Amino acid sequence: MSAVVRPGQLDGSTRLYGIVGDPISAVRSPEVFNAMFAQRGVNAVLVPLHVGEEDIAPAWAGLAKLRNLSGLVVTMPHKGRVFAMLDEVGPAAKLVGAVNAARREPDGRWTGDMFDGAGFVEGLRDQGHDPRGWRVCLFGVGGAGAAIALALAQAGVAALSLRDPDTARRDALHRQLQHAFPQTRFTTDTVAGEAFDAVVNATPLGMKPGDPLPFDPAELPTTTLVVDIVTKPEITPLLQRAIDTGHRVHSGKHMHLGQARLVARFFGHEL
Repeated sequence: MSAVVRPGQLDGSTRLYGIVGDPISAVRSPEVFNAMFAQRGVNAVLVPLHVGEEDIAPAWAGLAKLRNLSGLVVTMPHKGRVFAMLDEVGPAAKLVGAVNAARREPDGRWTGDMFDGAGFVEGLRDQGHDPRGWRVCLFGVGGAGAAIALALAQAGVAALSLRDPDTARRDALHRQLQHAFPQTRFTTDTVAGEAFDAVVNATPLGMKPGDPLPFDPAELPTTTLVVDIVTKPEITPLLQRAIDTGHRVHSGKHMHLGQARLVARFFGHEL
């Protein structure tokens, strides 16, 4: 019989989880996962790990050797780099070339997968938004954005417009998605007068004070849902601008909670 674990208990048997990113101050995973561990009596803790983009390779080499490290949540800007360091990756990760979670297997190998997209769609549906048949404009097609584009296509959107200053990355994703989902209309160019059911910010803009808006909601019909995947603050400058211009908004909190449930299951826990 295992001992009863007291909330907040840390000892030599505690399993470690972490979230790696840069910046790290805006992440919500520690509060969500640690509340779950305490509620369910799991002797584990998830801590924030601030790793700069140029330091991820040596940091990963050390972290992967920690035998009581059971898993990592991976956030910007490391999703693509960690993907290349894993022993095995799941189907969503293979399609977008990035991961947002990795776990240690019993034999010591590391497996990763990407849950940003599935968590995003789950968060929409939790709030009563079914994207099937929608016309969506997506700003940002990095690791999270590419995963969201894939999940929206899988959810049956009618049209998806991809916007990113890295045109090579944008065009590569466009070709990949158009081949995999021929029934969906994918575009990369602005179409004058085009109306969208939702416009999504999947860029890092909004994480730092003084960031410019990725787009101006005032230029959109008030029927358009304005979505931001940034989690802190929950009401980002983009969402506040959208509220001020009379739009409905959907915050990054919903995507985070959706993907947290999926990542917890990937780690062997139920959230």
